[in-house]
Amino acid sequence: MSNTLKDKVILVTGAGRGLGAAICKRLSQEGAQIVLTDIREDDLTRTASEITDAGCNARSYVMDVGQESSVQEVMERVVNELGKLDVVINNAGVDYTKSVEELSLDEWDKVMSVNLRGPFVVSKTAFPILRKNGQGHIVNIVSTASKRAWANASPYHASKWGLLGFSHALHVEGRKENIKVTAVIAGGMKTPFLLDRFPDIDVNLLQDPENVADTIRYVLSQPAETVIPEVMVLPMTETSWP
Repeated sequence: MSNTLKDKVILVTGAGRGLGAAICKRLSQEGAQIVLTDIREDDLTRTASEITDAGCNARSYVMDVGQESSVQEVMERVVNELGKLDVVINNAGVDYTKSVEELSLDEWDKVMSVNLRGPFVVSKTAFPILRKNGQGHIVNIVSTASKRAWANASPYHASKWGLLGFSHALHVEGRKENIKVTAVIAGGMKTPFLLDRFPDIDVNLLQDPENVADTIRYVLSQPAETVIPEVMVLPMTETSWP
């Protein structure tokens, strides 16, 4: 019997636009209470309004995943205001398209802070809340960058390889607490993350973020006795994957 998402409280990081927004919209259609978090308030407000205008439940909080105090404050507010937290989706991510020589230490630290430290801080903060529930689910949005490498993205690769390893380690720890952990490895998508940085990219080689969001819905809908630790979702014409 599949697991319904109705009335589940689901927190998503990087929820203002792109894949994060697509995840929030898709899961809200299943009756979930969506908690949108992002560092960009304008994007947050717009996406939350689109969800509520469609008759679904959403509320938004400005949150910096790289700042422990910010994450703790938002998590406390969510539990106090909504009574619980069921699912956390670590989606926020950044990248710089620069060679190792061109990349600054601050840029390296920024990528690591958002892409790797962020999911750690969010998961660490959520873990005792989910354990107290007696169940929960943490989903980490990884990337094909965790499986192979290309030039001018060294911190992104390092962060995503690290996030995949962290996901599997957390999966091992979570199972005995009845907390599921899933790494969703997404191939290239038609989102600002790629389109803003690579205006000449061929969008025909990319997938709609809604397709990845639907896979996340499937992962979260598994029966209580089943967990999917890792799943990969690629465009049919993905160029960064053989």
